[in-house]
Amino acid sequence: MAKQRKDRRRKEADAVKMGAVSLPEEFLRRLAQLVPAERLAAVTASFEQPTTPCFRVNRLLTDEKAALKELRALGLAPELVGWPAGVFRVMLEQRSVLTDSPAAREGRVYVQSPSSAVPVLALEAQPGEEVLDLAAAPGGKTIHLAEQMDNKGRLAAVEAVRGRFFRLQRNLERCGVTIADTYLGDGAGVWHKVPERFDHVLLDVPCTSEGRFHLDNRASFRYWSGKKIREMARKQNKLAISAVHCLKPGGVLVYCTCTLAPEENEAIVSGLLERFGTALEVKEMAEVPGELATAGLREWEGETYDERVSAGTLRVLPDGVREGFFVARLRKVASTV
Repeated sequence: MAKQRKDRRRKEADAVKMGAVSLPEEFLRRLAQLVPAERLAAVTASFEQPTTPCFRVNRLLTDEKAALKELRALGLAPELVGWPAGVFRVMLEQRSVLTDSPAAREGRVYVQSPSSAVPVLALEAQPGEEVLDLAAAPGGKTIHLAEQMDNKGRLAAVEAVRGRFFRLQRNLERCGVTIADTYLGDGAGVWHKVPERFDHVLLDVPCTSEGRFHLDNRASFRYWSGKKIREMARKQNKLAISAVHCLKPGGVLVYCTCTLAPEENEAIVSGLLERFGTALEVKEMAEVPGELATAGLREWEGETYDERVSAGTLRVLPDGVREGFFVARLRKVASTV
């Protein structure tokens, strides 16, 4: 069986080299509608280019000066990506040196896409608060939250998939997180147990992962379809409703995905605003370089979204350094339970 999988991957890789593999035609059609015309060629090309290796320094275990010195001693030349803050990149050919380094293996640096840092920075969790990460594995954002909170307060990290849950636990331990309680379970039902308990909620939902598609990894888009988008949207809606109910009045929810599909992004946020009415308000995102992101959509294929969605959400466009990402920030101003 292992040999068969290996042979299949080799054949897929050869097909990519020969140009026989392409992204689904329906995805490309949608992409042309989602991305500004002047950006389309660059975004499409990003799905073929090797992704730049990037990382954050884990300040729970070290500081930036010490971490960069350690990596430079291995011949790496880290440099800031520019946006978001605090994320570094190295050259493509140095990927394995970075990922195999003692700093990465022992948790002093965490290898991740710059886009993954945006939701945590937007949440603005503070030391001493109680924060919920409602779909937490593999734990990169949970670790970043603990760092943001100076390991003071409490983090509740929930994951529904058993294998991913144990990976989450290992990552938190490896990276020095001491304020997290981990829970194996479906996040959609969490609010029944802890209604309106948390100061902040981060919800990085399972999605179709369109922002991570890559031609040399056919598995990244093998199961993509319109049906899959609708299936994920149903799950996301249940998780998003639970997240709102878990939040204290006055608290902040950040909802995010690594997909470009409006059905999983703007439609979910617009649905929350419609469902909860004046109990929710959209908080505008911090300013982002215009060449890296766009505002959320106002409408998509005949469906019009709440006007606040386009003003207060962010679409990060894939560019070979950053993955495609969607981020929305909401404040709960009244009880929903």
